Amino acid sequence: MFASAFILGLLGSFHCVGMCGPIAFMLPLDRDKPLKKFFQILSYHFGRFTSYASVGAIFGILGTGFYLSGYQQQLSIAVGILMIIAVVLPTKTLQKTGITKPIFKAISNVKSALGKQFKKRSFSSLFSIGFLNGLLPCGLVYMAIFGALALGKPIESALYMIAFGLGTLPLMSAAAYLGNFLTIATRQRIQKLVPVFVAIIGVFFILRGLGLGIPYVSPSNMSLMVKAQPNCH
Repeated sequence: MFASAFILGLLGSFHCVGMCGPIAFMLPLDRDKPLKKFFQILSYHFGRFTSYASVGAIFGILGTGFYLSGYQQQLSIAVGILMIIAVVLPTKTLQKTGITKPIFKAISNVKSALGKQFKKRSFSSLFSIGFLNGLLPCGLVYMAIFGALALGKPIESALYMIAFGLGTLPLMSAAAYLGNFLTIATRQRIQKLVPVFVAIIGVFFILRGLGLGIPYVSPSNMSLMVKAQPNCH
């Protein structure tokens, strides 16, 4: 599952360059000092990964309730279905449901905090920019969060989100170093692959929940194993 998170981040980073690229382009870097610039960009990425890991751990804790109750398999199936639905339904349809309204109410505060950090040029400010960047709304991050929730363990969920972040590392670093180096046509062609891969990950989560006895893909009797643990003394 961690490999799927990394590939989702890798493919999705073409989308990220389009959405979050302007933040990477405008990072307050000392561009005439290569070594310092490298560590500044590293601080930015470390902030993003910390944000992703924190969110992953939170949703992992939420998923723990399902895990301990023996509903991990059902949760995995539900997450897989949600991923596929998110790909199939148009974005405008999801917005009409009002589900995203509470999220966007908090976004203005994040953007305001980002603006303040861009006025500085310290390592801590770059870390803060990365951390806040990780909190901005992104459909691909939401897909990764679904995966973190389905794992049902805080540490594994945090690592899942870090794997997703590592997948975005190459292109987001290139954006910080080189600016807008991808043409719109190239981004559009690659972005067409992202929904397909998200749907494939959704299928994997469904298979995982079905417990078909396929090693590493669909382990059997996960919920039964969890329920049996308290009785073992």
